[in-house]
Amino acid sequence: MTNDDRESRIAHSWRVNAEAWTRAVRERRIASRGKGTDAAIVDAVAASGAHRVADLGCGEGWLARALAARGCDVVGVDASPELIDAANALGGARFEALSYAGLAAHALGRFDAVVFNFALLGDDLCTPLAAARSLLADGGRLFVQTVHPWSACGDTPYVDGWRIETFDAFAGEFREPMPWHFRTLHGWSEALRDAGFTIDAIVEPTADGKPLSLLVRASVHGAAG
Repeated sequence: MTNDDRESRIAHSWRVNAEAWTRAVRERRIASRGKGTDAAIVDAVAASGAHRVADLGCGEGWLARALAARGCDVVGVDASPELIDAANALGGARFEALSYAGLAAHALGRFDAVVFNFALLGDDLCTPLAAARSLLADGGRLFVQTVHPWSACGDTPYVDGWRIETFDAFAGEFREPMPWHFRTLHGWSEALRDAGFTIDAIVEPTADGKPLSLLVRASVHGAAG
C-alpha cells in the first residue's frame, strides 16, 4: 500500500466513523481528554492572547466552541463533511468542509493562531503545515497537540512509520480502522523545521505520572518570541 493509499484511507475513515467519533467526544468517553489534553490545548491557545483562531482538523467542533466561549473568533475546518455537519448542528463557531490542500483556494483570512489538535495523522506534513503558514498573521503562533511519542510507541520500535488504529476500545462502534503515521520527538522537530517553523515551547500534559500528549507551540522562522 502506498502513502497516497494510506492518506486516502485516513480521510475515508473520518467520514465513515464520523457519527461514532462525535458520540465518543460529546459523551466524554475518551479518558485522556478529561484527564488533561482538552484543557491543555484550550489553555495554551488562550494564554497566547490569540483572538482569531483557525482550528484545522476540527472534527465535530468541540475545540472551536470552547475557544469561542473564551472570546475567540474561530473558524473550524475539516475534510469530513459529516463531521462538519455535526459541528454546524451545535454551532458556536464558523465551520467549513475543506481539505488541507483546499485551504489555499478559500479566503479565510489571517489568524493569530492556527491549531492542529490530534489532527496531523498522515505522513505528508508539508501540505497541512504550508497551509498553516499561509493562514498565520505576522507574529501568529502554531499549536500542535499529538500523541506523546514515548507512550504511543508501545512495544513497537521507536522509529517513524505507519501504524493502525483499530478503535478496539470502542467495542465495534467504529466501522473502519485508520492508518496513522507515528513520529518520534525528533521526527516532529524535523518536520516543523522543514516547514519553516521554530519551536518556541514544548508542553507534556501528564496524569498519574505518565505523559498524556505532546503539545508544541511554534512560530514562523525569524518570528519566535
